[in-house]
Amino acid sequence: MALPPLVEPAAELTTEEVRRYSRHLIIPDVGMVGQKRLKNARVLVIGAGGLGSPALLYLAAAGVGTLGIVEFDTVDESNLQRQIIHGQSDIGKSKALSAKESIAEVNPLVNVEVHDVRLDNDNVMEIFAQYDLILDGTDNFATRYLVNDAAVLSHKPYVWGSIFRFEGQASVFWDDYGPNYRDLYPEAPPPGMVPSCAEGGVLGVLCASIGSIMVTEAIKLITGIGEPLIGRLMVYDALEMSYTTLKLRKDPDAAPITELIDYEAFCGAITDEAADAVAGHTIGVRQLEEWLQERERGEKDFTLIDVRESVERDINAIPGSILIPKGDFQTGEALGRLPQDKQVVLYCKTGVRSSEVLAIVRGAGLADAVHVGGGVSAWVNDIDPSQPAY
Repeated sequence: MALPPLVEPAAELTTEEVRRYSRHLIIPDVGMVGQKRLKNARVLVIGAGGLGSPALLYLAAAGVGTLGIVEFDTVDESNLQRQIIHGQSDIGKSKALSAKESIAEVNPLVNVEVHDVRLDNDNVMEIFAQYDLILDGTDNFATRYLVNDAAVLSHKPYVWGSIFRFEGQASVFWDDYGPNYRDLYPEAPPPGMVPSCAEGGVLGVLCASIGSIMVTEAIKLITGIGEPLIGRLMVYDALEMSYTTLKLRKDPDAAPITELIDYEAFCGAITDEAADAVAGHTIGVRQLEEWLQERERGEKDFTLIDVRESVERDINAIPGSILIPKGDFQTGEALGRLPQDKQVVLYCKTGVRSSEVLAIVRGAGLADAVHVGGGVSAWVNDIDPSQPAY
């Protein structure tokens, strides 16, 4: 649907701004008035990561007058494969500060407001009130539902994007005019069902593909041109090089959103079964190191199992472990391969997947099985920093 412009135009453009944005100004649908609207717009980008990086750079280049950045993380070397707003010299620096500095290089005329905080129930409404439009490129479900509900309560439109491996999705949610995120995903997926990009990976350039769609939608909303993706979901498959558009409708039976809720509890990091399993059956990497030394001396015997995927094991591993991916436990195929006369010790990247496998293993009768809290990431950080992290 066509909508009126989201933002009133600024009073004027300076001579410098006219020179900078001349390629916009000669597009009839944008013109001087459209560029003035961009100048007057206040856009909040949640996350300066994979999707936030291209989004922030192109919003700045387009002349959006004020950009807000919500980001509390720091730049890590593994970010640089896809988070193009950061560079080698930014490693260890606040992502928000790094992004602000990069934006200043792209367009010093843009005002950047940094919110170096984790978005939560206590601050989201106050932050959203300062902006006309929200762009959400976060990679966890709890924050996505928080952003959606806060946008509904604030009567704000927001542009959403999501990426995983070779596929991306994008849409515009504005409850006043069409569906919101809960109409697409009424419930969060079961814990452990959908791996994060940190677990499943993402093609770096996919961020640019989806990020550019998000910025295009933002420009359309601000200036009132074209038809935004309200009521439509854009699905991009990089391997097939195909775009598919699916229609979305509001759920007439959906309960109205009237307040913010406990989103961590709503989404759940792990299943209830896994939470019960890990209670009293979790060891740390220091204890595992001692156990491995005892096993080497013949004083203790156990089987250490890596439940990640083989491509992850190619990056790093805890010595003395064998690989049995989580999927083999979910199908039951792995249970017949477990020793019945030894204790089983499980680990994954951070402890989420191994906790789910622990619930399966203990349910199969191996009551003394344990998992390694923090997983191989903790092992690399605390025991063997010579191995690469991911």
